[in-house]
Formats: sequence, structure tokens, C-alpha cells
Amino acid sequence: MSSKITAAITAVGAYVPPNVLTNADLEKMVDTTSDWILSRTGIAERHILKGEGLGTSDMIVPAVQELLKKRGISAEEIDCMIVGTVTPDMVFPSTANVVCDKIGAKNAWGFDLGAACSGFLYALTTGAALIESGRYKKVVVVGADKMSSIIDYTDRSTCIIFGDGAGAVLLEPNSEDLGVLDSILKSDGSGRHYLHQKAGGSVKPATAATVAAKEHFVYQEGQPVFKYAVKGMADVSAELMERNRLSADDVAWLVPHQANLRIIDATAKRMGLSNEKVMVNIEKYGNTTAATLPLCLSDWEKKLKKGDNVVLAAFGGGFTWGAIWLKWAY
Repeated sequence: MSSKITAAITAVGAYVPPNVLTNADLEKMVDTTSDWILSRTGIAERHILKGEGLGTSDMIVPAVQELLKKRGISAEEIDCMIVGTVTPDMVFPSTANVVCDKIGAKNAWGFDLGAACSGFLYALTTGAALIESGRYKKVVVVGADKMSSIIDYTDRSTCIIFGDGAGAVLLEPNSEDLGVLDSILKSDGSGRHYLHQKAGGSVKPATAATVAAKEHFVYQEGQPVFKYAVKGMADVSAELMERNRLSADDVAWLVPHQANLRIIDATAKRMGLSNEKVMVNIEKYGNTTAATLPLCLSDWEKKLKKGDNVVLAAFGGGFTWGAIWLKWAY
């Protein structure tokens, strides 16, 4: 047993809104077919947050409350909250601050982290470093996005892909060599041209013209993004395994970002993993951006065993990508 402090996941919580948008619904909205969507992406349905004045924080709150209940602790025990999101409630203050207020986490500080689909990976690595520093005992790491707020439902290339959801994990100190053991995170800003939101930032603030031109929606050039994602996610996952001398037999689970079934398959193949070891729930939720990884952990929580080697991998707009190796702690 080492005396080194590691950051272990000790509880998981998740939430998806009740309203479901099926492929059949989309057939009525844009020129597409359910078969085409399924064959290209693997997605059958996605959840959409509906209701006046509801934002990303309204999905995070129940996810974090579930996590607190499972762990048997109060919101006042949270030291810090990190929210990976590209759809914050507001430009400022941070959604983390809003959530802490809503749940009564009076002793927590927090912030939002924007790394698109890699948001949860980046936030988990950051949260782990705070635990490892010895200064914080309970850090909540969230991945959540209300993608429906920035999707153009007349653009068939993007509206079929995304859904809304939130997932959260609690990080606590561990001295049994469990928890987050290594991570490789990467970014390449030249990829921003292929996947971004054109307006709403300081370069192009909102005007009547930007709204009319639909520049506050996700803009994506599918082919280059797909090509980069397949290579990026597969390469970084293989590099993480090599660096830590992990064989395919050593890895119990791959938790891949749920963007596209073909990207997931390519990553698993590169790692030498059979399909039984890969968490896939894209058919139910679509791409929930920062929420995909914690939603997988929530869906598979009962199958995870203490000591399992788990690899999380993602690729997102930015470009951002990376992989994390952790040992499951409960």
C-alpha cells in the first residue's frame, strides 16, 4: 500500500430529462430516415430538456443530489465543484456557482470548464489534482450540457446527433492506489475551424444579424471532425495503455465518449478490446457532449467492481481529446 494520496470516485449520479426525441420524430422535422441515422451514428433517441427558464443547472442539481444521497453526505460537505459544459446557464456567473446555491453547498467554491466533449475528462483530471494536493477532501466533478439550446433543428447534419443530460462523480482521497492513476490530455486549437459556435463570444457578440444568420448554433464540418476524432481517441488510449504497461486483458472497461458508434469501435479495436468491455449507451442518449462519460458510469455502476481498470476516452471541439486510467474504488 502506498501512502500517496490518489483521487477516487466514491459515488456517481446522473440525470436525463423525461422528454424523448426519437428518430421517427426527426424524420418529420428534417430530410432524414431512422435507418440512416442508426447506421451512421448508432443513435435511436435522445432526451431534450423542455420548459421555460430551464437550463443546464436544472439537470445537474438532481444528478448531484443523487450522488450525495448514495454517499450519505450533505451538500455542505462539498469543498469544490467543477462543471464541464459548453452550455452554461449564463455567460457568467458560472453554472457551478448556480448549482452550489440551488443545492445548498455553502462551503464550496467552483468553476465551469469548457472543453466541449472532453469537458468531463479535463474536469476529472483537474479535480483529481485538487484532491492529490491534500487541500480538498470532497470534489464534485460534473459533465452536463443542454445541447438542444445551441442546435439548429433544421440542420440535419447536427440535429440528429445531440441530446441533453448531466452526470456527476464525487472524488475523495484514497490511499489504496485506487482512483485516478494517469491521464493524457491534448488540444489543438487549429481544429476550431471545423467545430465551433460562430457568434455569442467576444469576437462576434450577439446582434439581430447574428441571430438571423443562425450563428448561435453548433457549426460542424463532419468529415474532418470524424477523421481527427477516430485517430485522436484511438491514439491517446493506446498511448495511455503503453505508458502504463496495460494489456487488453488488464482493462476491465473502456468508457468512450458517445459521439458516434464508428469512432467508439475504432478506439476499442486499437486497444484490442472486445465489445463486451466497451460501455455504449449512445442509442438511448445520443451525444450529450460533456455528459456522456458520467452517464456511462452511472448506467454501468452496478457492473463495476472494486479494483477494475477503467479507461475513459473522449474527443471534442477545440480540438480537445484525451484518456484517463483509473481503478474503480468500490
